[in-house]
Amino acid sequence: MTAAALIKRPIAPLFLKPEDPGELSDEALCGWPVELLEELPGGWRRIKTHYGYTGFVHGDCLTGDDQLPAWWAALPKQVVTRFTADILDAPKVQGGLVETLPRGAWVSPTGPAEENGWLPVTLCDGRTGYTKESFLGEVLTTWDPAGEGELRESIVRTALSYLGCQYRWGGRTPLGIDCSGLCSQAYLMNGILIHRDARMDPAFAMKPISRGEMKRGDLLFFKGHVAMYLGEERFVHSTGKGGSDGVVINSLDPAAADYREDLATGILEIGSVFVGQGAGG
Repeated sequence: MTAAALIKRPIAPLFLKPEDPGELSDEALCGWPVELLEELPGGWRRIKTHYGYTGFVHGDCLTGDDQLPAWWAALPKQVVTRFTADILDAPKVQGGLVETLPRGAWVSPTGPAEENGWLPVTLCDGRTGYTKESFLGEVLTTWDPAGEGELRESIVRTALSYLGCQYRWGGRTPLGIDCSGLCSQAYLMNGILIHRDARMDPAFAMKPISRGEMKRGDLLFFKGHVAMYLGEERFVHSTGKGGSDGVVINSLDPAAADYREDLATGILEIGSVFVGQGAGG
């Protein structure tokens, strides 16, 4: 079977196998469209995300109304850009909590901002409420290689905004994020789809480059790990290594105090989405 569905929970865990507790492979966020591939016993569903990743999710994380995906697709969208955004039932801080959404979740604005920046919004399951307009940004689904320099800086800023977040295997939110979740989410928030796992996939835009070609925002691939290059031999990544336990900055330079020898000597590939795009840096 193939059908459209929507993620209605703030964070829907995608499992490697249809078993809970089980190994987390990814997280899909509220408002995201998914493709329903298969219904399984026990209420499980196998789905495919809009960035091409598949996994198993509980059916109660998905909208049950077949009409909602088409309705939602036609609405304007904005994305949560703060770590979290509360959706309240009234345009005031004393309002009742409708939902708390993580960065990356989608909502639909239903009118202009009101006093003190309160914006009326609709969630993908039809619930309504208010959040601060400053908590939201544009949902980007395309990118222009002609703006390479600015785009690289935006990707880096997005990745650095997760500094200090805990490491979570399969995570992709400020509540917990893994290495490929950090890199893929930083690109996704800037309109670029890359492979979710810690390797390059020829189906996506990222292609191998030499070490001499790497610039800010390019990715460093290691065995089972990926990091984002910041320039000057430094990189940001999410790591489960003791003493870091999350998103940190480390160095490829042996003279630096935060040198990671195991990674500096273990680079397998370097990737860039800008190679062959004909854009200047």
